Amino acid sequence: MERKVGTVSRGIRCPIIRQGDNLAEIVTTSVIEAADSEGFELRDRDVVAMTESIVARAQGNYASIDAIAKDVKEKFGDNTIGVIFPILSRNRFSICLKGIAKGAKKIVLMLAYPSDEVGNELADWDKIDAAGINPYADVLSLERYREVFGVHPLRFTGVDYVGYYKELIESCDCEVQIIFANQAKAILDYTDCVLACDIHTRARTKRLLKEGGAKIVYGIDEILNKSVDGSGYNAKFGLLGSNKSTEDTIKLFPNECKDLVLEIQAKLFEKTGKHIEVMVYGDGAFKDPQGKIWELADPCVSPAFTDGLIGTPNELKLKYLADNDFKDLSGEELKAAISKSIKEKQENLVGNMASQGTTPRQLTDLIGSLCDLTSGSGDKGTPVVLVQGYFDNYTN
Repeated sequence: MERKVGTVSRGIRCPIIRQGDNLAEIVTTSVIEAADSEGFELRDRDVVAMTESIVARAQGNYASIDAIAKDVKEKFGDNTIGVIFPILSRNRFSICLKGIAKGAKKIVLMLAYPSDEVGNELADWDKIDAAGINPYADVLSLERYREVFGVHPLRFTGVDYVGYYKELIESCDCEVQIIFANQAKAILDYTDCVLACDIHTRARTKRLLKEGGAKIVYGIDEILNKSVDGSGYNAKFGLLGSNKSTEDTIKLFPNECKDLVLEIQAKLFEKTGKHIEVMVYGDGAFKDPQGKIWELADPCVSPAFTDGLIGTPNELKLKYLADNDFKDLSGEELKAAISKSIKEKQENLVGNMASQGTTPRQLTDLIGSLCDLTSGSGDKGTPVVLVQGYFDNYTN
């Protein structure tokens, strides 16, 4: 009988994960118990995905603000630190800023405007235009910013991050000056010791600063990229991808976890006989159309995945075939023609008009985004997601 269902995404409930838990066993057991409970079968090329949060928690990858402060102090000494292009987030950055401020005597905080890297808005475009400000060139002082924009809280949280970050830095007995600019080199008029806090543009930012004559340049990916006094760390991403755990600690992005996904894949095969792909996922790569916030505050969507998830989709656009190649066909004849095209499609459809609109994103970015939307970030209690039928097409 022909299957009538394509891709299905299911949130899988698990026990609350604690440091030291056997995550491979818990994930494997939870997926199999869910299948038994709900009466569905596991199949080859299903995808089991788990949030980066439970991986880092099981690893015990935590650090204190004192560890951040010590690392910052060792790297920057007593120099005034330019902290540039941070995102506006109580969960993502405020706790990191607290640690940075504890390790510094003075910070020049340079915020991008009208919004940060992920879309959190600090200013209104209409007011920018009315004031004759050129955000691509003009550097604004805090006084000028307040004169033009006043207090501009974020739409959904109501937080005035300019005031919030200022007070947070000062509460750590650190002097602060706030400016607003979009050119990395603008900070060099205030200090030549800079910590670049942007996520996806950090490599370019650091290059521009070094070319501009900066004396000390680090990215936030280089803070806690090794353990400080036994703290957690992330060798590749440092503080990037970290989240607030308590008022004085952070949970870092998980360290190397390729072995974990391979172990889960092997356990699932042993217990089910099915070859199932496994991945770890963080933020999905999508943008909220109302708040205009780009969700991807993690350095990548997936820090680890099995080899079957390497690559991009290779798909034909069915509506293109129906409207063009087979516009004179209908019913079973149309179905047969489209099915034949899918079965005979090229290995690489890049440039083929029949694939236009099928943006060749990485499989892990696409599936990770689906999983992030499925699990949510609140109280659903489903940190593991099972995706079935993702690799099916019209002919299966």
